[in-house]
This record gives sequence, structure tokens and C-alpha cells, in this order.
Amino acid sequence: MNTKLLPLATSGILAIATVIGSITIPALAPAGLLPSSRAFAQDVDEQTNIRVYEVASPAVVSIDAGSSNGSGTIISSEGLVLTNAHVVAGSPRNVSVILSDGRRVQAEVIAFGEKDLDLAVLKIRGQNNLPTIPLAPLGSVRVGQRAYAIGNPFGRFQGTFTVGIVSRIDRQRGLIQTDAAINPGNSGGPLLNSQGELIGVNTAIFTGRQGGNIGIGFAMSLDRVQPFLTAVREGRAPRVSQVQQQATASTNNNYKPQQIALNGAPVSGRLGPGSLVLRADNSFFNIYTFQGKAGQRISIEMDSQEIDPFLILLSPNGRDLGQDDDGGGGNSAKIEATLPGNGTYTLIANSSQPGESGSYNLRIVASGAGGDTRGNARNQGQQGNVIARLESVLGPGASVLPSDGSLFRQTTFTGRGGQSVTISLESPEFDTYLVLLSPEGKVLAQNDNAGADTTNSAITATLPRSGVYRVVVNARDRQGRGRYTLTIR
Repeated sequence: MNTKLLPLATSGILAIATVIGSITIPALAPAGLLPSSRAFAQDVDEQTNIRVYEVASPAVVSIDAGSSNGSGTIISSEGLVLTNAHVVAGSPRNVSVILSDGRRVQAEVIAFGEKDLDLAVLKIRGQNNLPTIPLAPLGSVRVGQRAYAIGNPFGRFQGTFTVGIVSRIDRQRGLIQTDAAINPGNSGGPLLNSQGELIGVNTAIFTGRQGGNIGIGFAMSLDRVQPFLTAVREGRAPRVSQVQQQATASTNNNYKPQQIALNGAPVSGRLGPGSLVLRADNSFFNIYTFQGKAGQRISIEMDSQEIDPFLILLSPNGRDLGQDDDGGGGNSAKIEATLPGNGTYTLIANSSQPGESGSYNLRIVASGAGGDTRGNARNQGQQGNVIARLESVLGPGASVLPSDGSLFRQTTFTGRGGQSVTISLESPEFDTYLVLLSPEGKVLAQNDNAGADTTNSAITATLPRSGVYRVVVNARDRQGRGRYTLTIR
């Protein structure tokens, strides 16, 4: 943006011409009628904001990966979508993409970044004339320039547009720091310059103890993005996530995973020197395997008094089935899943922070096909078949709902069209609020009190179609914190 102030000696009039892209806005006014420079600058900024959004937003998509959601940028008219690896790493090979006009289309995850590169590319099927966002020239980003973010914060507000500046450039780590508001769900979306060009991929926020945006967000710069896109177009980029790559490489290099029995005694282990090291964040991990059967329901728990556990479950074909940090409450990780097929499953016992050392206990409880079904058989007539049961804590690490500052967590389950489900949320420590979202992200039902004189919540609903549904565990107000039990039948 170039602004010129030209004094006209003959009339005492200032001519101000501001060029924005190809638009020229002249202002010529007699003395005393000239708008204030502040008002004029605000008008120019507003026009730039509008232009950037109108140019770029048609090429920004939302991504529904089942257990997670995020945003993405269409970078080719044939349907290549750039996003973060962590948005789709735990999903099946095929995910749903919601275009800016509301259409829901299917896309295949075709590439992942290597080592610590949190990038992935999707390919939308059957499209050849989609809007795109161009890449900015390398090295063109400057501290202090305007920065614009578009995305789907919290998976509920598609097309949200925020404005800020480039606050800092970390060239060593390839990150752009910005104060444009970025929240969970913005991951994978674009950071743009005033020309509507992509300057980075929104990747992370710094929250401290606040749990939400505090004006410090990070985008992966083009210096790291462009080599990855070149590898994708040349067919050199991996088709599996970093965790899958390293787990496979470890087992192929004479590393012998420890076998763990279903419904057996807890297995004791230790992370530290001598363990494998995850390249993505330099954290220690150990690998376990177990034999599973299609339809079998499993619950995996990792407890420790010395580290903050993190669990990763991989299918026999290497697909990421689930990850968890604190689903078991406190220093406990927990994954509950229904196994998709017969075969050898891989379990990665990890820590949430790099360099953490300490002992832990690991256990897998199985039921359903091939497992211990006696308890279910006894109780099914009275309570219904339990799809999922989760005991956790609403507290530090939970997301924050912008509208009222209350905390919330999300969990997912796979449902069938026409299936009737009952969801209950119980807590002895806070006033609960429960929401059920459809695969498209629409609110199907919500509840505050399951009955008179109770702070528990309950929902009974008939699912409209088959797909992955989300359950939001929320507190009624911003003070709500504590233990809870979520049951889906």
C-alpha cells in the first residue's frame, strides 16, 4: 500500500491517493472538509480486509477427520489441499472436506511430512476447477506486515476471518509468529498477506494456563512448505504419518516389540535412555503389539506417577486409530476403540513432553468379538450395549468455549443411521452441559439437567445417518471444573 501526500500551494488542498492492488481511491476535498487521517486509514484497512477475505475464503476448507477437525487451503484447481499432519494423522485414509459453499466432499490423504514437519496433503475426488490460493514469494514476509487467518475454530465456525500482524519470524524453526486470533480448529488453515497470498500454514498457539488464544500463534513458513509440496508433486513424500513411519522403521530394524496380552495383568515399563526417541518432539517411546479381532472393543490405559503418559494405537496396516494424553484423568492416558479387523495391532507408549523419564503401567481390557462378553450379556437387557465409557477430568488442558469462557472436551463415536443412542454425563464436582453433534457438525441435541435436582445431563437421540458423531462435554459456566463420567449406549 503506497500513500502520497501532495501539498498544492495554489489552493491549500491535499490530494491523497491510495493504491490497493489494482484499486485506486482518490480523495480531493477543500480545506476544512478533509476526513481525518485516522478515519481514512480505517477505511483503507477495512477495504483491504474485505478484499483479502473475498479473494481467499473460497479456497479455504474445513476438514472433518472423525476424531479431529481442522482447516485447509486448496492449492491446485484439481483439488490438492494443504493442511497439518496432526489434523488427519489419526483418521482413516479418506476424510470429509467441507467447501466454503457448504458442499461436503470426500478426500484422500495422499502425503505426510517427514521428521518434525507437521504437514499433509489431501486430494479431493472428482474436482478440476476449484478456487485456489497462490503462494507468496519466498523471503517476502516482514515483521510488522499485516497477517490474515481464515479457518474453522473449534470445528464450529467455518469461514472465520481474523486480522493481526506478523509479530516475529523464527527462521531457525521455520515459524511465523502472529497475533491474528488462531484457535483449535484453525490448524492447517492459511496465514495470508495483504495480496491474499499464502505466507504460512497455521499450526499452533501458545496458551500458557489460559486454554485459548492469547495473541501468540504460529504458522509454518513457506521456507518449509514449498520443499514438501515439491516432494508431493514428484511422488517422493511419505503416504503415512511420522509416528507410523518411525514405528514401522523400528520394527524393521531388528527392534522387537513386547507382546501384551488382552485382559491380562498390567505390564510395567519405563521410558528413558534406552527407549526409542520420537523424532517429531524428541520424546521417548516403547512399542507393544497385541492380537485383535474385528468388532472387539478394547480399553487401553497407561498410568504413571513419574511422567505424563501419551498413547498411540496403530492398526495392522499401520493406520493411526487413536491418540490420547489425559483421557484417563490426571496422569493417565486412555484409548477406547472398536477394532476394525483381525491382525496384529501396535501400541506406542509415549510421554506428552520431550525428555520425560519414568516408569509406567500399561493394561488392555477387551470385550465383544473374541473377548470377555459375559458382563455385557448380563447387563445388556437392563442398561443397553455400552458403545463407549470415559472417565476424565475437565480442567487444565481442556478447550475454552469463546461465548462464555466455559471449558469443554470432545469425544467421538461411530453410529449407524436409525440407531438410537442414550448419552449420559455425570459429575459430582460441576454443573454439566452435554451436546451431540452430527457428522456435519450440526447440533442434534443438547441438555443441561437430566432431571430435577441434578447437575447431570442426558440425551436420547435417533441418529439420522451413518458416520462419526461428536459428543461435547461442557460445563454450565466458566467456573465448572472436575471429574466426570461420560457413557454412550
